Amino acid sequence: MPQTEAPRIEAAPRTRLRWWTELPLIVLVYACYSAGRLLARGDVFSAVDHGVTILRVEKFLHINAEHPLNRLFTSEAWLGVPADFWYASLHYLVTPALLVWLFRSRAVHYRAARTWLMTSTFIGLIGFTLLPTCPPRLLSAGHGFVDTMAQYSSYGWWGGEASAPRGLGGMTNQYAAMPSLHVGWALWCGVMLWRYGRTPAAKAAGVVYPLFTTIVVMGTANHYFLDAVAGAAVMGLGLLLTPLVMRCAARARAWFEARFGGRFGVRVPSGSAASSGAGSPIVSAGCQTSAGERIPRQRDARFGPGAEPGASPTDAGEGTPTAAR
Repeated sequence: MPQTEAPRIEAAPRTRLRWWTELPLIVLVYACYSAGRLLARGDVFSAVDHGVTILRVEKFLHINAEHPLNRLFTSEAWLGVPADFWYASLHYLVTPALLVWLFRSRAVHYRAARTWLMTSTFIGLIGFTLLPTCPPRLLSAGHGFVDTMAQYSSYGWWGGEASAPRGLGGMTNQYAAMPSLHVGWALWCGVMLWRYGRTPAAKAAGVVYPLFTTIVVMGTANHYFLDAVAGAAVMGLGLLLTPLVMRCAARARAWFEARFGGRFGVRVPSGSAASSGAGSPIVSAGCQTSAGERIPRQRDARFGPGAEPGASPTDAGEGTPTAAR
């Protein structure tokens, strides 16, 4: 007995990643982050008070590791100068490089990794707004810190004001120390290298990079130890919120495509039509197939215009042969 060929159902493909859509998105997010840092400039006196309070808490807990590290980097230029270069540059080089690497080589993991980084960054921006904090290097000399960025400014492009290029110190918020996104972004980079790197060297870099970054931000007196802890906590919170953010983004994308897809030429895959055909002989509206048919109304053509697929010989005419079963 001939068998009816079930229709093939293919899942709707996921939205393909395109570099010309990803790059503007990342640039837009970073621009909003940078602008938010500038707009989040709080009162200098409150920022200094917050910094002093953090330092007192660390001294009480005996975790003020930034003091001995800063003395070491100040007295040993062969440590202090590379540390300043590390602080002023790798933050803006390694993170984008890993994003490009994930996009090209680990595309299946890229969307979640990018969403995690962006979500954590915006959480950090909230921290800058609610808790402006003076970094150790900008506290009065009586607190025992030396600004290595100013001490070694002749070696690099940065000025004495900040890690920004010389003359552009006013374009950054120097009181955005809590949390430390230098440490947060480095931790993200470390997780990506450890999880998706295929060589021992990549996995070792995944451990070394965030560890050394934590040492550098304290030794250069740009962050307190608790700033580094807060940076790691922000990344943890961002990781927990990433699935929720991705679901919300998917719903927003589906709503946009359903509402505006026709106007902008966006093809909206229809899952309802495919799902309605699963396990059913109906392959087009009002047309049924049966044994031996591959297209609707095939039997109509076979029996002539006066016969129906289930009609008896008398209905179709005495001379009409009975369909084989």
